[in-house]
Amino acid sequence: MPARAKWVIADPPNESEVADMVAEFGVASTIVSLAMQRGFTDREQLARYFYPRLKDLSDPFLLPNMLDAVTRIADATSLGESVLLYGDYDVDGVSSLALLKKLLRAYGLEARTFLPQRTEEGYGLSLEGLEKCLQEDVPSLVIAADCGTNSRAEADMLRERGIDLIILDHHEPATEGIADCVAVVNPKLGDDFHYLCTGGVVFKVAHALLKYRPNSKFDLRRHLDLVALATVADIVPMVDENRIFVRKGLTEIDRTLIPGLRELKAVASTGNPTRAHDIGFKLGPRLNASGRLDTAEASLELLLTEDPNRARTLAAELDRRNKERQTLEQRTREEADAQVHELTSDERSAGIVVGARGWHPGVVGIVASRVMKQYHRPTFVIGFDENGIGKGSGRSIPGLSLIGAINACRDLLEAGGGHDMAAGLSIKEENFALFRQRFSEHMLAAAANGELQPQLRIDTEAKFGELTLELLESYEMLRPFGNGNPQPVFISRQIQLLAEPRVLKEKHLKLRLSQSGVVRDAMYFNGATEELPRPPWDIAYTIDRNEFRGSVSVTISIQAIRKAAAK
Repeated sequence: MPARAKWVIADPPNESEVADMVAEFGVASTIVSLAMQRGFTDREQLARYFYPRLKDLSDPFLLPNMLDAVTRIADATSLGESVLLYGDYDVDGVSSLALLKKLLRAYGLEARTFLPQRTEEGYGLSLEGLEKCLQEDVPSLVIAADCGTNSRAEADMLRERGIDLIILDHHEPATEGIADCVAVVNPKLGDDFHYLCTGGVVFKVAHALLKYRPNSKFDLRRHLDLVALATVADIVPMVDENRIFVRKGLTEIDRTLIPGLRELKAVASTGNPTRAHDIGFKLGPRLNASGRLDTAEASLELLLTEDPNRARTLAAELDRRNKERQTLEQRTREEADAQVHELTSDERSAGIVVGARGWHPGVVGIVASRVMKQYHRPTFVIGFDENGIGKGSGRSIPGLSLIGAINACRDLLEAGGGHDMAAGLSIKEENFALFRQRFSEHMLAAAANGELQPQLRIDTEAKFGELTLELLESYEMLRPFGNGNPQPVFISRQIQLLAEPRVLKEKHLKLRLSQSGVVRDAMYFNGATEELPRPPWDIAYTIDRNEFRGSVSVTISIQAIRKAAAK
């Protein structure tokens, strides 16, 4: 198993440069320092980081093949063609379909939507899914969202039947080539915007269409709630235009026009202001729940319905499905953990592969993520059906590519693709053991720069007396947090424990701490099983804003504790 994380404290930026920017922006020096550590070192960069503006979004026609896509969509709206919107069953796919349908409706075109069933049609644009659609009605145009880049056979089939295809996607193009169709709008085919999810791509398509053929009925800004949902839930980097989408989109979620989103916030107990964390851990999982277990139709309907009563029913159903998913996930996680402990040191030295019959393909990705975080190893979790065909999902650590591993093991797989950090595969049970061996060997060879040593990256040192409400006001400038813009981690030294830790819900600790006479309460989530050293401590933690009965305070969430270093 991996060693305990090594604490790595970032070097602070130049003090005089920080002071200059503090004077320029009137923001707390700690916050300016944190932003400069993230590469925003001059006035223009800091202004864009602190104050993301929609006017700073680039020309949407810079995306590959955008003009071809927009002209074909515009023709379809002018002629009132039959259009099919085909999406993926995760939050990115569902949100993208909802935005596309609302966009086309504003142009007077009522498009049909289709989301594949995970257990029947499987992931993405498939021949099985398309055949099912064509039995009901034959469209003249199919728009695939969050899938399709590499669907060459499916594109050929549609073309042979005289059906045009547009693909809006962000997945990695295959080395053997992409689908041949009217347009593949995928930032990975160009030199920029690689950070976009499909929700961001669809926003760009909508922006381009509105420039190409203006429509006063459609206020694109008010639909940033859908783009924020997709961007946060798909864990794409929270940088550049994604950061603009989410900063502005969170505001739109707070005043959303979507009845279903209002009801989902209610059942998930999220207040205002909505945070990226609320999407990642409350709204996103509920929207994902139905697609993980069966079909995401309920999630799509939730985002489209105008009926408040129907929205309330759907939100309750998604909440129930999410509880069902949590139970299924917990059982799979326990069985996966048991398998990990049975692996030899060689089998788990650089990568972890576990699998079993009966594991639901809808939860293996969540379990893979949790196993990866616990052991700091690239991980695949695979569920096999009664025919011995496995569907697996992988998650990786920075610097080690799952796509590289899939390509190295391609001869053992039925299919595989995705991103460097998150990928999926299909495999026959007979190849499972050899894949586990090859996967670990590949990751061991690839880990040449210490990637397998877990690190706790600490951004800055702070004293308890510096954790003020004034600091919180400036702290808001760093949001939204997420992949590529993580929540800052602070370190405070020589911390004393004032009372015996209180155990909450049998797994969390509530601590009363002191530093140089300043007393703070702190939470150490999942810390009840940790062996705490004797105080004094050095603590690594994040901070946040807490509002309770009209009172505002700084909350401390412990990330790690160590014996205090000698003074």
